[in-house]
Amino acid sequence: MFSLFMSLAIFCAIVNIVFSALILDKLRKRNIKINYFLIRLLLPKYVYQYKKITREESGEVGGLFYGWIVSIDAALIFAVAGLVVRAV
Repeated sequence: MFSLFMSLAIFCAIVNIVFSALILDKLRKRNIKINYFLIRLLLPKYVYQYKKITREESGEVGGLFYGWIVSIDAALIFAVAGLVVRAV
């Protein structure tokens, strides 16, 4: 059961990386400067910047934002569940 939860956590983390790359690409196309040197530190800032920009443009938050949030939350939940299962 541990390996199942950890496999799901890794899958969700990979999906999160894909959503992150797509969000950064959308921001780059809107001429937002991306600091690739500090990307891991600034990624949440860029994600919420994407949320703000898409809300201003269309009145709704872009779908990539929700995919990013769900995938990072699911990765955390599956990782914690895997650790709990292993500890028991």
